[in-house]
Amino acid sequence: MAEEQKANIIAIINNIFHTALSKNASDIHIEPKMDRMDVRLRIDGGITLFESFPIDVHQPVVTRVKILANLKIDETRLPQDGKASLKSEGSNIDLRISVLPTIYGEKICIRILRTDQTKVDLEELGILDYALQKVYKALKKKFGIILTTGPTGAGKTTSLYGMLSNYDPEKYNISTLEDPVEYKMNGVNQTQVNKDIGFDFSDGLRTLVRQDPDIIMVGEIRDKTTATLAIESALTGHLVFSTIHTNSASATIQRLLNMGVEKFLLPSALQLIIAQRLARRTCSSCKELYVPSESVIKKLKEEVKDVFDFDEKSIQLYKGKGCDACGGSGFKGRVGLYEVLETSQEIAEMILDGEPAMRIEEQAIKQGMLTMKKDGMLKVIMGMTTFEEVLAVLGGV
Repeated sequence: MAEEQKANIIAIINNIFHTALSKNASDIHIEPKMDRMDVRLRIDGGITLFESFPIDVHQPVVTRVKILANLKIDETRLPQDGKASLKSEGSNIDLRISVLPTIYGEKICIRILRTDQTKVDLEELGILDYALQKVYKALKKKFGIILTTGPTGAGKTTSLYGMLSNYDPEKYNISTLEDPVEYKMNGVNQTQVNKDIGFDFSDGLRTLVRQDPDIIMVGEIRDKTTATLAIESALTGHLVFSTIHTNSASATIQRLLNMGVEKFLLPSALQLIIAQRLARRTCSSCKELYVPSESVIKKLKEEVKDVFDFDEKSIQLYKGKGCDACGGSGFKGRVGLYEVLETSQEIAEMILDGEPAMRIEEQAIKQGMLTMKKDGMLKVIMGMTTFEEVLAVLGGV
């Protein structure tokens, strides 16, 4: 009986993994409830129920996952974090496993990282040509720092990989510090930090600058030490890429100052700030024309009138009606919403004068920066996503 139950639990877990991978899920949530165990998958940013199981399979499933991640199976009161890996159709998959006690038992979240060597194409991320030219211009610089910003899960690291893929690793010494390494890049020196042994971003960055790098990618700027080291590296002849958590491109400058970075260092170091979010992409298999309400047309027109010749009669908007390809959601895949702030002479002077983020954003817009909202509305008109999705992603702003 025990062997039969074990085989049943293994079959359940294998089915969960198989489904998650086949649907390109980014996370698996195993959640105990009062009378059942729910398994939910995060797909294209949205979370959906995969299946509910009887509550009596919950503890054996948790135990099995803990064994896979080399966690303590008899510890049920404290959170635990672990790692595991598996192969699927020849691909290497890394799993980041988090266990959290709840009132009904332990909840497990499994982050899925596809670590095979991958080239991220910058032009496929959804950056519109006007903004993309600014990115390419910054990539030609020999020194300075390029930052991507946004909340967790906004695709910041993917954008950094897209930018790094424009360089030939045979001609440049490219090194990264990551937590974790999400893509393996051929010819790039990739290092994973490990806070458990005291090896963090600032420690790694101090060493990297002694490794004769041309290009450095730091996974995230989290504190004053890392921020200062990254800025100083950018000023001493290195091209530095990193991410930071802020709500907009202009707010990034204030965030760095609040961390304790000296104001006079920023104008010379900052080359480009890319703020971004991810919206679900309208499913290409089932998208169809629809007639939007007058209020939607009015809001679209108001938002894009200064950058797009808006003709109400010729505008065609699309929605996905739902099909097998998209699991009935009407969306498949994701597209980025971006704003790209270039550090001009005017903005450099505003930083030195201590101008607030709002004034810096106004100046950036004068210089042609498209806000994320404007970028999103243009993508609605282009049929990439929907009006409602952009509002949901940007919080209805």
